[in-house]
Amino acid sequence: MGKEVKHPVKATEKTLAIIEALKNQDGGRVTALANSLNMSKSVVHNHLATLEKHGYVAKDGNEYRLGLKFLDLGGYIRHHMELYQISKPEIDAMAEQTGELANLLTEDDGCGVYLYRAKGEQAVDLDTYVGRRTNLHYTAQGKAILAHLPANRLEDIIEEKGLPKATENTITDRKALDETLAEIRDRGYAYHEEERLEGLRSVAAPIVTDDGTVHGSISVSGPASRMQDEGGESDIPKLVCSTSNAIELNLKYANV
Repeated sequence: MGKEVKHPVKATEKTLAIIEALKNQDGGRVTALANSLNMSKSVVHNHLATLEKHGYVAKDGNEYRLGLKFLDLGGYIRHHMELYQISKPEIDAMAEQTGELANLLTEDDGCGVYLYRAKGEQAVDLDTYVGRRTNLHYTAQGKAILAHLPANRLEDIIEEKGLPKATENTITDRKALDETLAEIRDRGYAYHEEERLEGLRSVAAPIVTDDGTVHGSISVSGPASRMQDEGGESDIPKLVCSTSNAIELNLKYANV
């Protein structure tokens, strides 16, 4: 939820729009970018040239793409996040123990952001990557976070982001979502039931400290055929919850 700015800098907004377009379109040429953004070619070119000068854009022939300078910034931000530092070894251990894909997610501006992923020996390769943003309502990790947010924060997120559909299993009805979130609070963990990706199942638990702060969530993901948990055929929910508890304790005492 972007904050309202009384006096936004138009040049900065144009630069950011160009950066977002380069990401969403996997790069592009000046004319195509200008058309998609409804800007003049000269304006787009000037912004791109400035970004290129400072390493934030790279040029290959007539094609522009985002530069590695952003990777430096992202890595710096993550490295200085206490949640990441404390959770990383725990996520690595989960991936090794289960053999599946283990993830760390946090909420930012109403979206889920992947902070870390670790792959076990039999982990599937998904379309997620560190830094990727996703809707919260159709992932196990996102639902685990939503279930523990204050009611007014939940309302704000749903009002702005909505409940878009990704698969036939996506929850798009608010009443159904509320019922699911209540179940998650009672159970202590959340499931992904092929709501974003067909064939995928995940188990996620929130990371919530004693003061009620929802720091994020962790999960283990794999093919639905291997992730059979509700019948007690797998210890993954117990592992995810115990790992979450360990992270919570480490966060609690990190600065004591």
